[in-house]
Amino acid sequence: MSSSEDKSTKENKSSGLIDEKLFKTRAITIFGGIDDKLAKTVTEKLLALAAENDDAITIYISSPGGHVESGDVIYDMIKFIKPEVIVIGTGWVASAATTIYLAAKKQNRYSLPNTRFLVHQPSGGSRGDATDIKIQAEQIIKTRARVNQLIADETGQSLERVAKDTDRDYWMTAEEAIDYGMVNKVIRSISEL
Repeated sequence: MSSSEDKSTKENKSSGLIDEKLFKTRAITIFGGIDDKLAKTVTEKLLALAAENDDAITIYISSPGGHVESGDVIYDMIKFIKPEVIVIGTGWVASAATTIYLAAKKQNRYSLPNTRFLVHQPSGGSRGDATDIKIQAEQIIKTRARVNQLIADETGQSLERVAKDTDRDYWMTAEEAIDYGMVNKVIRSISEL
């Protein structure tokens, strides 16, 4: 066996051990960009943990966001399953990751001290003829309205305030996110849960 194959085998075993430990502690991590592959993986883990028992599931989130609909998949699944879901923001919770974060009940939304939160309008690009570009523009406007309503519903902010804030990048510290209605509590230790 070559040294690169040996290293790959060790990495796979290590990854498997970590996945097993996380499953046993009912923890899921969402790190990096939100896409269909991540949405599938998180959904499978949520369903598997929900099938095990109704104990709470903890999701750790550090993400710049990504594909809106992939974030919606995870948001809807968190709402769909029976177990309570606790979310802990760390690093940054931005864009589509904010949508996922807001799926937990407010009392189950925590943040580590140095986490930053970002809300903004969805972005996209389109190509093609004028009719197709118009259709895409209409869809992104509908998506913006839907996401703004979701943020308003989950934070208690007025829709007008959310629409104004999401018109451009709106960054918040963990403490500011508490004031906004996004975060329940900033924690420094897992013992504070």
